[in-house]
Amino acid sequence: MDLAGALLNSAVTMAVPLLLAALGELVVERAGIINVGLEGMILTGAFAAMVTVSFSGSPLVGVVAAVVSGAALGALFGFAVVRHNASQVVAGVALNLLAVGITGVAYRAVFGVTGAALTIDGMAPVVVPGLSQLPVIGRALFAQTALGYLAFALVPACALVLSGSVPGLVLRMVGENPHAAAAQGVSVTRVRMLAVLACGALAGLSGGYLAVVYARTFIEGMSAGRGFIALAIVIFGRWSPWGILAAALLFGLATALQFHFQALALPIPYQFFLMLPYVATLLALAISAGHTRAPAALGQPYLHE
Repeated sequence: MDLAGALLNSAVTMAVPLLLAALGELVVERAGIINVGLEGMILTGAFAAMVTVSFSGSPLVGVVAAVVSGAALGALFGFAVVRHNASQVVAGVALNLLAVGITGVAYRAVFGVTGAALTIDGMAPVVVPGLSQLPVIGRALFAQTALGYLAFALVPACALVLSGSVPGLVLRMVGENPHAAAAQGVSVTRVRMLAVLACGALAGLSGGYLAVVYARTFIEGMSAGRGFIALAIVIFGRWSPWGILAAALLFGLATALQFHFQALALPIPYQFFLMLPYVATLLALAISAGHTRAPAALGQPYLHE
């Protein structure tokens, strides 16, 4: 594989977990909820996947466990912010801290302090004959795992649902003006709870990808800020599935570049390359400032009149 093909393949691989988490955040933000707890959901999904695969030996079971764990945290988050109108930011931060603590303690309780990362069976790539041999793009686009294909298939699916279906219209209505939606007979609480659950499930799936496909193990803090980067991707992608896809690939490229630059053994401290994804995040937010329009009711609690 040439350098361009290897870099593109790494960029796509790095983009998949970001894309899954960002699509989940898109759904919940379109309903007017900002989920800062995305990071904790990803981390919990990774841990759940690692534990279940280590005992069952099945990556598929691990992925299901990741989705369920993420949805469970989504239900907890929704209970606080949708049912009881807690501060969405504070609840999200608390969820992140809870996830860091629970996964760390649970890891030691299940596996002990081994001092070495445990490895699990990973998900094998699904290679498309012929197309995977195309130069540059072949391995990147046609030799992904089932989760990779699923992530990219969700982009047009989300675009179709959000812009061309009644449930999508209801979701956007709740995110723009929940009181007007309620006047039309829409249950704002139910719509927002479903959106939070969907967000949690996709964030958990993102963590499952990290554990089952990318790392094939669990390391404390392995989400490494991807939840916060996904938040920036949603803004940079202007709350559009296609914009989010482009932004996720851009951030995936920034993440992949740090590994390739380190491999070149350049006379530059490796910490400089580690900064690249986070510098890209700050730049994206700075560029997006004043040029994007969030859902009108984003972050606002819905109070019954």
